[in-house]
Amino acid sequence: MGAVLNFAQKLQKPLYAFEFSICTLVTRKEEYNEMLTSFIDKGFDTSCCEYLYLDNSESNIFDAYSAYNLFLKLAKGKYIIMCHQDIILHADGIIALRNKLQELDHLDQNWGICGNAGAVVPNQVVYHITYPGAIFKNKGNFPQKVRSLDENFIIVKNNADLKVSTDLKGFHLYATDLCLQGELNGLSAYVIAFNLMHKSWGNKTPDFFVLREQLQKKYSRFFRSRWVQTNTTVFYLSGSPFKSLFGNPVSLFVIRMINGLKKKWK
Repeated sequence: MGAVLNFAQKLQKPLYAFEFSICTLVTRKEEYNEMLTSFIDKGFDTSCCEYLYLDNSESNIFDAYSAYNLFLKLAKGKYIIMCHQDIILHADGIIALRNKLQELDHLDQNWGICGNAGAVVPNQVVYHITYPGAIFKNKGNFPQKVRSLDENFIIVKNNADLKVSTDLKGFHLYATDLCLQGELNGLSAYVIAFNLMHKSWGNKTPDFFVLREQLQKKYSRFFRSRWVQTNTTVFYLSGSPFKSLFGNPVSLFVIRMINGLKKKWK
């Protein structure tokens, strides 16, 4: 076969410069330094890890959604750890994490996201984490497949090529959004038994409820029942058990007639 013109660049599968990229949105540098020290002490040294942060110590330049998209875009590690500045690795370290990730690989090749706390269904929250006062909380059968994760400690496979929504802004529910994006891309989320200390119980500010409503509206609209027209075919999408009432040739004929009339009225 002939040679390709020399201005075209042949791509290869990515080779990661680091095993872990550890990414944090920082508002208090002293607390962040404490977090960094605990990671180094537990084996996450700079020979296998890069440490990336975005600086909100003077003002909120970045919200969590824009910050995490930047981390996911620029991180050079095979695994991207996105964590709060107020965590301390007081128990498990890099060897334990490697073992947990290897366990996930054997269980589910399509896992894309994991963390230390999350939820499966309503009234089934799972966690493996230590809270203020050295209160250790452990509930679940790990690794536990979940639908959402807590934001204090998240690990994303770099080759999953995930991002959070660009049309949401704020500091809440971005891990839930990431899990939904992962599910849309055929990837699973898990809680693993990796114990660290989170120095906060978390709190729901008024912004939390505003963002929850925005996220709910976004995905409710996306998952709505609808006809999809392509250049070559048309089909009906719906998760409703009554989809046969609408996704049939008669309703398609009606929809086409309505759309035809709309074009005439313009």
